Amino acid sequence: MEDESPAAAVAGIQGLDPAVECEASDEALAFMCGIEPAELLKCVFPDSLVTLSESGRDLGKFTVTVEIARRVQQPCMLLHAQSQGVIDDSPCGTTVTAYLTTDLEVLEEDYHEYVKLEGHSLDRRCHMVQHDGQMLIDKVTTVGEETTMESVSHPMSVLNGLVTEGSSLLLMRLVALRKKVPEHMTFSSLDQGLRIIRTTFSELGPKQLEVGDETVEVFGVERIVHSVEESPTTWQCYFLADGRMASRVQVGSPVTMRLLELQSQQEEGFEKIPLVWEKDMQMRSKFLDRKEELKADNVLYLRQHPEIRALISDFLQFLLLRKPNDVFQFAREYFLPFASRRPTELSLKTTSP
Repeated sequence: MEDESPAAAVAGIQGLDPAVECEASDEALAFMCGIEPAELLKCVFPDSLVTLSESGRDLGKFTVTVEIARRVQQPCMLLHAQSQGVIDDSPCGTTVTAYLTTDLEVLEEDYHEYVKLEGHSLDRRCHMVQHDGQMLIDKVTTVGEETTMESVSHPMSVLNGLVTEGSSLLLMRLVALRKKVPEHMTFSSLDQGLRIIRTTFSELGPKQLEVGDETVEVFGVERIVHSVEESPTTWQCYFLADGRMASRVQVGSPVTMRLLELQSQQEEGFEKIPLVWEKDMQMRSKFLDRKEELKADNVLYLRQHPEIRALISDFLQFLLLRKPNDVFQFAREYFLPFASRRPTELSLKTTSP
């Protein structure tokens, strides 16, 4: 008999079917299906928190932006979250870029996490994308000088109700705007080993929180990410009445992310969000498409004019033979005879103001 998996062992102790244990609940699926377009429009705004130590030291920044986008001609939500800072004087950060359908189904997501420790740095990248009814996932982990690569795929049929790092942030905004978390909100998720696990959301209720010089009422949401082999990870987030995040903390961590001051609507309207196009999947895709288009156009032109390669080859051979000190003057004298071969009409157009 084969050894029982950890998930099966845990489920066996609890009297649960391991396959059923990772399925999203009916309440969670109903929540995702019941999202209205008007609710999503209210979620299109940036969040910006400051990361603080227990002593109040500024350690970095946490930002989230949500906007309407299109992916393969399909309207969707584009979420970009970034956390950058230092812990024990070691730079660290996390970046998440996700394309989500209007019911929070993940179309594509890119996750990058790093910690730069002297002699023992960690860099973890994970990319997932839907293709032909499968969720294809590639993960690259570098610890020090050692790199490991993993690739798995899961049928979308078993990932019904999937919530990821990216989609969870938008889901909590929606919950905060409704000011109510339905009971039994259990979603599917993926752990660091790319295995299917559970993520649960519950209501912490309202409380008073100091933001700058004001005391405001905020609404709390707790997210628990369960694990097959490790203890659950718990996040607690509090939101203002308009859905903006006021605080975020991982239970047990000495680090807290806080909103330091309230902003007026006028100030928010002019807030500038830094553009990091290399990490924006939509802009990067457009860049790569344009790059390939120009490359193909240039190759076609060179094929149509083979004299270009011959001309450049002759010039380089002559240049290396003579090895002049003034390369620019040498090039001018070499190509000067070709100027007399230009059509008169072209010369007039070139010299006319």
